[in-house]
Amino acid sequence: MKVWEDTMLRLYLLAVLSALALFGAPQASAQKTIKVGFPMILSGPGALFGEPALKGAQMYVEEVNAAGGVLGKRLELIPRDTKGNADEAVRVSRELILKDNVDFLVGTLTSAEGPAVSTIAKDNKIVFIAPIPKTDQLTAPANLHPYVFRTASNTTIEGRTAAEIVAKWGLKRVATISPDYAYGQDVTKAFVEHLKKIKPDAEIVDQQWPKLGEADYTPFINAQMGKKPDAVFSSLWGGHFLTFAKQAKPLGYFDAVKYNFIGAGEAASIESARTMGAEYPVGIWGNTYDVNDWPNGPAAHKDYIQRLKAYSKEENPSSWPITGYVAMQVLAEGIKKVASTDSDKVAKALLDLTVDTPIGKQTLRAKDHQANRGQFWGKTVKDEKLGFARLQEVVYIDPEPFMY
Repeated sequence: MKVWEDTMLRLYLLAVLSALALFGAPQASAQKTIKVGFPMILSGPGALFGEPALKGAQMYVEEVNAAGGVLGKRLELIPRDTKGNADEAVRVSRELILKDNVDFLVGTLTSAEGPAVSTIAKDNKIVFIAPIPKTDQLTAPANLHPYVFRTASNTTIEGRTAAEIVAKWGLKRVATISPDYAYGQDVTKAFVEHLKKIKPDAEIVDQQWPKLGEADYTPFINAQMGKKPDAVFSSLWGGHFLTFAKQAKPLGYFDAVKYNFIGAGEAASIESARTMGAEYPVGIWGNTYDVNDWPNGPAAHKDYIQRLKAYSKEENPSSWPITGYVAMQVLAEGIKKVASTDSDKVAKALLDLTVDTPIGKQTLRAKDHQANRGQFWGKTVKDEKLGFARLQEVVYIDPEPFMY
């Protein structure tokens, strides 16, 4: 009898061990965390925005984990450098899903990376939140699927907003200079079409399309100056705008248009102004995702800025952490709404979800998975105390009138 009992016990233990090997222990550490893959530009010109965006996501994760996590589980953020390349973004995203077993994806920066990773999310049925890519193509009807969402602004909102500002300048001869890829093409198209609609006498006298990552903008600058525009719209961003502006300023480009230049692509962000210092073309107009001083902003924003200062150990922190922070916040609220990390359930929870973010209530529209996210706009002035340019009379422009 004892021999039979010993034999059965060994068989039972063998069965249990086999099951654990196949399915993992019920209390395995992996099940105590919610893994979020964060593919983002962390090297090259785009890192000027990518690194602080990551910092914002990390800040949110640390705050939430300190408060007990989400559903009692810790958030685990796993960043990967996309190097600003769509193919690399796809590769690291696949690796995050298949090797690191992430539950969700949040990230990408360029409008080439976003749509590419969206396809991976669709194939693997995993929620993907894009905190930065603006191209309309990301959530256009032909490309929209249940798992892709955007907490960033988009090219329609940004282009139309810029057109509203330029139309008030009362100038007729307008030129554009934008990077020749999805974002640059889409935002410029939105700007031109809306400007012609609200100011029929406006004339587009020149359009320049340097490749993304162009090192020598001189031919484009000279060609545009030759057309003698009264105003210029640009969507060069990050390190690309810095390179352009450093080459354009000594050539008298900004002087030629009397600084009637409006830079989308966050040309007026603190990152750009602080990096360029005295080389920044003070007097141009531009936009940014966040500002450290928003006089009429909500109390939540002021509190967020104070926490960001403490977290970053900077008195004048970057503007881009808000992008990563809000994207992670929206994801967490979706998870909490359904008390699940199942992507199908979370995807449904995100539809028409409204979240109280540091910049106010943000809603992800069910019809296109797009957040009602606007940006801050204004004219730059030199701040002697800061030692670099900043936005004057900054205004957060409501995106609702410009959303298609």
